Amino acid sequence: MIDVKVIRSDPETAFKSLARRGVSREEFDQIVTADSQWREAVSSQEIAKSKVKALSKEYGEANKSGQRDLAQELAAKSRLAGEEEKKAADRVAQLVELRQDLLLRLPNFPDHESPDGSGEADNQVIRYWAPYDLGENPKLQIENHFESYQQVPHWEIGEELGILDLARASKLSGAMFPMFRGAGARLVHALVQWALSNHTNVEGTFGTFEEIRPPTLVRTQTMVSTGALPKFSDDAYHVERDDLWAIPTAEVPLTSLYRDEILLGESLPMLFTAYTPCYRREAGSAGKDTRGLLRLHEFDKVEILALSREDQARSVHDELMARAQGLIEMLGLSYRVVDLCAGDLGISSARTFDIEVYSPGCKQWLEVSSVSWFSDYQARRANIRYRAGDELKFVNTLNGSAVAVPRVWAALVETYRTHDGSVSIPECLVAFFGGLREITRKA
Repeated sequence: MIDVKVIRSDPETAFKSLARRGVSREEFDQIVTADSQWREAVSSQEIAKSKVKALSKEYGEANKSGQRDLAQELAAKSRLAGEEEKKAADRVAQLVELRQDLLLRLPNFPDHESPDGSGEADNQVIRYWAPYDLGENPKLQIENHFESYQQVPHWEIGEELGILDLARASKLSGAMFPMFRGAGARLVHALVQWALSNHTNVEGTFGTFEEIRPPTLVRTQTMVSTGALPKFSDDAYHVERDDLWAIPTAEVPLTSLYRDEILLGESLPMLFTAYTPCYRREAGSAGKDTRGLLRLHEFDKVEILALSREDQARSVHDELMARAQGLIEMLGLSYRVVDLCAGDLGISSARTFDIEVYSPGCKQWLEVSSVSWFSDYQARRANIRYRAGDELKFVNTLNGSAVAVPRVWAALVETYRTHDGSVSIPECLVAFFGGLREITRKA
């Protein structure tokens, strides 16, 4: 949630910044009006309170001095003033709710370094990487690099090797739910354990990450804190009986670990990593990228997240990016980094870089990680502050996907498919894959 004081102090500059996110003048003016009305209502409530207090004092003095007629008159006036105060309090409560709802739906201010643009087509590719020479045209070199036996979609490879059973998964749960079998399931666990190990055991600029295993069903406020609610309720699974939500990513519970708490500035940055299943209804997918593992209702993911001071945030963002890219490079998967334009940022993000691996079987670039800096937007929603001398400030939150398993799994089995139909295991995963170096066809 953005600081409403920023809007009050310089509304035109605030609007220009939010207009980069696609916020209309009408939406912005609703916030300005609601905030102005709320402040007027609070002022009216304070005046009514003062009036009641003054009349109560006069009534007490009149009653004490035996002026019964005056006391009765003052009592009647006090009752009327009390009714006015109640109406003013009700008005304040209504406007607080309205203003809060509007603010919760308003996106974050984009960082000044985020490119201008209104949507995906305006995003900027800033880097390509592959474990081979990319020449003068990296995109073309990557897309034309793979042999015909690698240009087979992962769902066909998975069925052929008996490691992916989408038909029976659909029988159990419906479309867009995966089921991995045998070596396919082992590959899922290998990716998860390998990613966690790299964050908990490998020192970086700010040290190692603390592993968390958070709950995957959370309260409404936990979802609100990250920006998942109220705007994206249609994409979330809600357990109405218990008023709990299935998390769309570990970012949700990790962000709220210190909700409503005050941290010590010297304890920052705090770094966390977590493996969880994730749940998304994908309400707007409408058949888009729904084959195989490209878009799912349930999937496994390892997340990395940080709480930092504002002066640390950009360096921490760089650290999370380096870690996310480093894992993809260790796997030997070709990828590109995309700088998201202001109009394509998630509601909470100030700056986001997407990492997209190339899937030779699907002939697509697949987003496997979004590494985002949220400034203090989420911390304001979650009320997470830190002490800086005598001052209390909101922390900055940052997060990224270390390994989004399904798409990495898909790109890996396609990239590492050999001429005989087996799949080689990248060297970095062998120890986590029981020492085996390939997945072969079942007899």
